[in-house]
Amino acid sequence: MDIVIFIGSESDYDIVKDSVETLKAYEVSFALEVTSAHRSPERTLALVRRFEDEGAEVFIAVAGKAAHLAGVVASHTVRPVIGVPVESGGLGGLDALLSTVQMPKGIPVATMGTGKTGAANAALLAIEIMALKKPALREKLLDHKKKMAVQVEADSEKLKKSL
Repeated sequence: MDIVIFIGSESDYDIVKDSVETLKAYEVSFALEVTSAHRSPERTLALVRRFEDEGAEVFIAVAGKAAHLAGVVASHTVRPVIGVPVESGGLGGLDALLSTVQMPKGIPVATMGTGKTGAANAALLAIEIMALKKPALREKLLDHKKKMAVQVEADSEKLKKSL
């Protein structure tokens, strides 16, 4: 198991669908589990331990509101943890962003932007971390960036022609 995605509730699956597709496209093994820092703390700890034993290299934790999932995971592992705050409630995700980004000294969590874009970037960051040891992943990432650059140029040409 290379990457583990924890979501705080089943409703968060919509947020991580693109991440799952990205991991599949890069042929990276992953697991997806619903667990909560608050509602199932013992399950969360057991899952962290289990996936560490299975060789997980990176954890991604997706949660809204108080959003302590990434911090709880980070407190129980020395593997990289990427937090993805989810927009929920009346604060538009600001509460989740602040809960994820303001970790105490000694418990690092890489924090992405909120929602689907943040989750998609979390998958890519996890792949980039793994690419440090896996040249094939590095090549796929470089190819992805080249394709994005080509698309930007094509979009620019299309726009110019429409003027």
